[in-house]
Parts: sequence; C-alpha cells; structure tokens
Amino acid sequence: MNKAELIDAMASGSGLTKADSRRALDSFVEATEGALKKGERVALVGFGSFAVNKRNARKGRNPQTGKEINIPAKNVIKFKAGSDLNKKVN
Repeated sequence: MNKAELIDAMASGSGLTKADSRRALDSFVEATEGALKKGERVALVGFGSFAVNKRNARKGRNPQTGKEINIPAKNVIKFKAGSDLNKKVN
C-alpha cells in the first residue's frame, strides 16, 4: 500500500474527504518526525511504537575488495509492533 492508497482507505473508513485525510496523515507524519528528532518514543497502544536507537561506529569490509572500512555512528529508527497488530496479522 502506498501513500495514495492509504489516504483513500482512511477517507473511506472515516468519512473524511481525501483532502482532510491527506492533511491528517501529513500531520501525523510531521508530529512523529518531530518527536523522533527530539529522541522521544512514539507509542500507539495496540498498533506499535517508534523509537530512535543509537548505532555505534564499527569496522566493516567492502564486499567487492575485502578492504576494511569505518562505518560511522548514526541514529536508526525502530518500529516494534504492538500485541494487537501481531494478533491480527498472524
């Protein structure tokens, strides 16, 4: 499902117009991005939670040449599905 299909599904499920659904989705994405940038966790009970984890710098190898390379530290976003979502999918 892509963004347009999600907006269509939100509009038909909620009775909102497609424009209102697009604004709602964009607002959710912006709010989530802002919270994650601050290092906060975003938890949606029953659905799941988004969190930022720190990945330490490490050494790696270039698979083509075998030469050792340095991989810099960075923040990665993790999503953990909630129990209700897991039950519905399985």
